[in-house]
Amino acid sequence: MSTHLESAPAATALASQPPELNVDGAVATIHLRRPATHNRIEPDDVGVISRYLSELNGMPAVRVIVFQSEGKSFSSGFDLTRLGTAASANGKAGENPFEQLCDDIENARAVTIARLHAPVYGGSTDLALSCDFRLGAQGIRMFMPAARLGLHYYSRGIRRWVTRLGLGGAKKLFLTSRTIDATEMLRIGYLDALVAPEELDAELQRWIGDLLAMAPIPLVSMKKVLNETGRQEYDEAAATQAFLHSLGTSDLREALAAFAENRPPVFKGA
Repeated sequence: MSTHLESAPAATALASQPPELNVDGAVATIHLRRPATHNRIEPDDVGVISRYLSELNGMPAVRVIVFQSEGKSFSSGFDLTRLGTAASANGKAGENPFEQLCDDIENARAVTIARLHAPVYGGSTDLALSCDFRLGAQGIRMFMPAARLGLHYYSRGIRRWVTRLGLGGAKKLFLTSRTIDATEMLRIGYLDALVAPEELDAELQRWIGDLLAMAPIPLVSMKKVLNETGRQEYDEAAATQAFLHSLGTSDLREALAAFAENRPPVFKGA
């Protein structure tokens, strides 16, 4: 009997592939697949993920997007040694394609969840923060090394950290580059749930189940208004229009009928 051993380059290639998109009904999963480099996000990966998000924005049936990975880290962030190259390849000098990617995640139509099974470092702390929710496994940790590396973090990322974590939490993480553990991540609001590693997938399914039980139309419109309010971009006219639109939907009538009949509603997104 012979045993086939992969060569080192082949093994490395298998452990370093572009992100993958899977769609299963109302749930899409974007899977980071570079565990050999702690799921570091390469310049080409930014475009891949952005295209996935654009596709999913055009798929109303998809209501939840999960970001996940495997290996020793959720992600070590963007390859800073290639930041200038990536900017030149993707637009004007000085533009940051990773910053735009995080904005695209924040503004995705569907609700986004980061499944943090392992530590999250560098730029990927912002990628996860761009998601609507972050679910973590006990034992994970995070740090933001920008100041230690001599980098002034990109502007919209700083705004996101302050609006979502508060000024004190953002200052502690940005100005000290300290590593914080999962308990602290939960305390400052970086995590929305913290469970034992073996319970992470069950917790993810609970969140997905709760989200899919909501009426699709206000799920999308309220996410948008909440994000705009957090960024101090609140548009009262648009928010009022979304409210008035919801009053005329068949989903609202179905929800009221289901409540009266003591049964779960069946929403159609109309």
